[in-house]
Amino acid sequence: MDLSVNLAGLTLKNPVIAASGVFGYGEEYVKVGDIRWFGAVSVKGTTLNPRAGNPPPRTCETPAGMLNSIGLENPGAKVVIEEKLPWLAQFGVPVIVNISGESYEEFRTLGSMFSESPLVSALEVNVSCPNVRAGGMAFGVDPRSCYRATYAVRRAWHGPLIVKLTPNVQDISSVARAAVEGGADAISLINTLVGLAIDIKKRKPVLGSVTGGLSGPAIKPVALRCVYEVSQAVPVPVIGMGGILDYRDALEFIMAGATAVAVGTAVLVNPSVPRSIVEGLIKYGQEEGVERISDLVGVAWR
Repeated sequence: MDLSVNLAGLTLKNPVIAASGVFGYGEEYVKVGDIRWFGAVSVKGTTLNPRAGNPPPRTCETPAGMLNSIGLENPGAKVVIEEKLPWLAQFGVPVIVNISGESYEEFRTLGSMFSESPLVSALEVNVSCPNVRAGGMAFGVDPRSCYRATYAVRRAWHGPLIVKLTPNVQDISSVARAAVEGGADAISLINTLVGLAIDIKKRKPVLGSVTGGLSGPAIKPVALRCVYEVSQAVPVPVIGMGGILDYRDALEFIMAGATAVAVGTAVLVNPSVPRSIVEGLIKYGQEEGVERISDLVGVAWR
């Protein structure tokens, strides 16, 4: 089966993307896996200036998933451009840079900075992170603010533009349409749901910032529903994510309308999951007589 996909003009050898939340900049992952297994990688959420992130504890396991409250810890855009991207370029895998701003002007500045780097294949505008006090999800819960954040980046960045949405909204399709109107070439969804865990011995929240983002298999039904709805509401490709553990999960997202899929929490459990997903997709294609993975996109609602 031909696994290549066209994502807003960007050709991927397979539809499996490393989600920004767990991949970092690839330096840790390369010790346990092969970056070349992915069709593309989306690096850690990057801000204009360095961020120390939230107070610990930052992660905890939950039934069928995990909570995290990293708080967009990162070295800042300048370091990413000068140090992280050149290192990643050696693997020959398209790099998607996930960006997060605290204002529309910051989004525009980030778009301008990354437009000067030939090593960036696409930008992913993060209007959905629930673990920061300023920016993040605040831009993604209202269609108007989502439009403005997207448009701010679009003014400075002329390559493929992806907008990552939060499920913590009443009507995710309206937010997706606003992103497309603002210049988005693709939509990625979903980011994490807001969750909480309590330590019954200490009698207080487990996470240092109290709440965190819930990811993993627990959110898969919500993510599938969002992909199903949004893929019918907008004329651009959708990247689906949320609880994908194997090729069966990936196929569900593709059939729901996703052109590509991103794996996050699963990578922490099994670093070789992108390879096993690709192998599973190939086997499925052979057994079912499917020639191209793109033929399965959205078959559940066609």
